[in-house]
Amino acid sequence: MTLRKTIYSTRKQLFVRLLIMYHVIILPIILLGLYLYLWSYDNASNEMSKHTSIQLHSYLKNLEREIEWMEGQQYTLLQEDDLKRLALIWDDMDSVDKKKNVNYMIHRLITIKNTSSYINNISIHIQTIEKSISALHGVKELDKEQYKTLHSNITNHHPFIMLNESVYLIASIMTKSETGEPLYLIQIELDKEKLDESLESINVYDESGIFLVSEDKKVISSSNGASDKIVESYLNSMENEDDQNHNFLKVEDQPYYFDHAFTAKSGLFAISYLPEEMVKRPLSIFRNWVWFFSIFSIVAIIIYTYSTYNLVHRPLLVLVESFKRMEKGSLNVPIKHKKKDEFGFIYNRYNLMQERLKALIDRNYKQTLMVQKAELKQLQSQINPHFLYNSFFILNSLAKTEDTERIELFTNMLGEYFKFITRNEKNLVTLDEEIKHARLYTEIQNMRFSRRITVQFDDLPHNLEKIMVPKLIVQPIIENAYKYSLEKLTQHGFLRITFKEMNSNEIAIVVEDNGDILTGDEIIRLQQRLENKEEQGELTGLANIHRRLVLTYENGSGLYLSKSSLLGLQVELRIKQKEGNLDV
Repeated sequence: MTLRKTIYSTRKQLFVRLLIMYHVIILPIILLGLYLYLWSYDNASNEMSKHTSIQLHSYLKNLEREIEWMEGQQYTLLQEDDLKRLALIWDDMDSVDKKKNVNYMIHRLITIKNTSSYINNISIHIQTIEKSISALHGVKELDKEQYKTLHSNITNHHPFIMLNESVYLIASIMTKSETGEPLYLIQIELDKEKLDESLESINVYDESGIFLVSEDKKVISSSNGASDKIVESYLNSMENEDDQNHNFLKVEDQPYYFDHAFTAKSGLFAISYLPEEMVKRPLSIFRNWVWFFSIFSIVAIIIYTYSTYNLVHRPLLVLVESFKRMEKGSLNVPIKHKKKDEFGFIYNRYNLMQERLKALIDRNYKQTLMVQKAELKQLQSQINPHFLYNSFFILNSLAKTEDTERIELFTNMLGEYFKFITRNEKNLVTLDEEIKHARLYTEIQNMRFSRRITVQFDDLPHNLEKIMVPKLIVQPIIENAYKYSLEKLTQHGFLRITFKEMNSNEIAIVVEDNGDILTGDEIIRLQQRLENKEEQGELTGLANIHRRLVLTYENGSGLYLSKSSLLGLQVELRIKQKEGNLDV
């Protein structure tokens, strides 16, 4: 026993010394690779930031020249004698002079608009004659509300006015009256689409975005696909005096690099953002090689160190570990042994057994899955035909009465109804969609039975709206209540649909009526036949729903029939999932 302990201790010490020697050799190389990666990362981010900053400043400089030119054109228009004549002596002018002056001003506005691609429209609002002249619309009556809004913003220190998602440059000439009202306003509406395109033209990186923001932190324009939430977070950080790190910011746990340029003359910010992942992406190959080299070195040293005494012990350990993995359900990891010895034979037999077992499990699973899917499709398809007869019956009745308004309403509801049931791209829908469809069905039926049947349809609790359920599980139950119970009543029919949360992982949808058709014993027999797959011929609708719920959810899900407090049939649709999880 002492000899064995000594040998084990020696092996353990040798293993430790080999590991130390390996780390002494390999760690400096790994650290050097890590240092080169971090250096390259910083260098790449700095170069990208520098390039972006140059682009932003150049863009703002060009845009500022455009704005200065527009303001110069506004100032020139303000001094136009023809415009002053229109504003001051309009009533004294004959129709020929009016037309001549107006046409001249329209021509001037069109010329200015066509000179700059950033101008969408240019207008002159003359308050004294209550007229507006624009390049796009010619002459029209003055919009007094818009004029009042524009006039109230003239005193704003910012050159831009943003109204109804449009951006304007406003200039005015004041009268000498005590009211201080301007003689006229010149309004240039900037073309936001052109501004967006100009920002997109300098946005060279994928998944990045550029914003043009006014000095009062309002977004004027943005490149295609830019995220408002990202730039909003950045603007908030600029307002926070304690946050000095404006170049790097996390938005919804996603890190971004930011750059911005500012022009004081126009009061504009050009802000760009770039996901940190975009900076790291060019270095991913180098990083992968560092990891590959590190892992390869560790594996190579370990294999070399233990190759002398692992001829028996390690193959046994590998075999034992493989059986443990198989016991846990993992059948995708074959074991290999290069030497043609006893372990090679055992390994080959193990791999063969694993492949055969995997093939058998896969075949059985696929067969079971195919059968279940086919059964689900078949069960769902059986639900549709009955409603078609009732729909045409109601439509025929409305047509006979020539009630066109109700025909239009009814056909719209029918369109929504059939749109839902013929949408085959998915078998599961949200409970909210399913309940909306069921509610639509009751509204359709109400057009036929409003004098005989009253419906109480409770609102679906908000916390249950996103639960995924099989399609068409509620409406057929309501249809069953109409068909077999309520339609037979000549008056005072009552249908009630309610919702119950049994616990954190179980809910119930309760459909009940007051059609006293079935006795308690008959309801019990119906429940028993519902549970029996061999005797569901006369219970097609309810049985289909019950089977789909059983196939989809945990044990305890399905339909439960009982006598209602309303004296009719109560159908309780239960959905039960794993603990704390009602999402399929």
